[in-house]
Amino acid sequence: MSRHTLSVLVEDKPGVLTRFTGLIARRGFNIHSLAVGTTEVEGLSRITVVVDVADTPLEQVTKQLNKLVNVIKIVELEPETSVRRAHMIFKVRADAVTRVQVASVVEMFDAQIVDVGLDAVSVEATGEQDKVDALQRVLEPFGIKEIVQSGMIAIGRGPKSMTDRSGR
Repeated sequence: MSRHTLSVLVEDKPGVLTRFTGLIARRGFNIHSLAVGTTEVEGLSRITVVVDVADTPLEQVTKQLNKLVNVIKIVELEPETSVRRAHMIFKVRADAVTRVQVASVVEMFDAQIVDVGLDAVSVEATGEQDKVDALQRVLEPFGIKEIVQSGMIAIGRGPKSMTDRSGR
């Protein structure tokens, strides 16, 4: 099984995401991560989707996605030519005794404590998926009460933009 990150430029219209994810599901791909947001161009949104591909070639699905009326452009983002970030928030058990230890771990990972309670802290981490996964493993012995995670976001390196039609 291989994992691929696609950046998809779509018209910002109702139902686009449903049709998009439905097509992926019908082809038997597992969506590992999904993030959607507006772009710098009014009326366009970007879907960043990480899919696990087993038997069906990715090219077959991208061709079918391109046939969807509201899909403008699809780009596969390779790790070497893109910047990728995951965003997670952990709620970790931390009483007065363990709070200093948790804060030390958080600092080592360049994460931030964003909320402190009597028996828990909320930690925000952004970075490569491996980094936030490693932070999670180190925080687990303290007791993770809750995790919230956004989908992977990614952007190509260099001056080109998906929305730039002139190629600059």
